Amino acid sequence: MAEQNTTEEKQFSIQKIFTKDISFETPNSPKIFTEKWEPTVDFNLGTNVEALEDALFEVSLSVTVTVKCKDSTAYLVEVTQAGIFSLAGFSEQEMGPMVGSFCPNILFPYAREVVSDLVAKGGFPQLLLAPVNFDALYTQHLQQAQQQAPSTNTVN
Repeated sequence: MAEQNTTEEKQFSIQKIFTKDISFETPNSPKIFTEKWEPTVDFNLGTNVEALEDALFEVSLSVTVTVKCKDSTAYLVEVTQAGIFSLAGFSEQEMGPMVGSFCPNILFPYAREVVSDLVAKGGFPQLLLAPVNFDALYTQHLQQAQQQAPSTNTVN
C-alpha cells in the first residue's frame, strides 16, 4: 500500500510590488537651504500584514525618515511599500517569519529607492538608507511579545 503524501509543497511567489503611500515634506524651506548642512537622521520602520484571499497576503513596509539640522526639520519622508505575495504549503510556524521577515526584506530595496529619489528631487543631498536585518528585527519582535504576554506561572 502506498503512503499518501499529505504535506503540501511549499510555494512562494511575488504577485505585485507597488508603492502604496508617499509623503515628502520640507516644512522649513527655503530657509533650511541656507543653513550649514549638519543633519541628524531619525529612521523608523513598521510592517503590516493583511490576508487577502486563499494563500494571498498583502505585506506592507512603512519607512519614516526625519532629517533635522539643529532644531529645524529639513525634511520628512514617509513611504509605504507593499507587495502581494502568494504563500502556500507553509506551516503556521513558518508563516510568521515569511511575512514578518522574508517579505519585508524583499520590499526594502524598493522603499529605499523611493526615499532616495524623493530626497534628491527635494533638493537635498542623496540619502541612502543602510541595509536592515529583518531576521533580527522579527526575532526582537517575538521576544518583546513574549515578555509582554501575561505569565501563566503565577503563585498565589
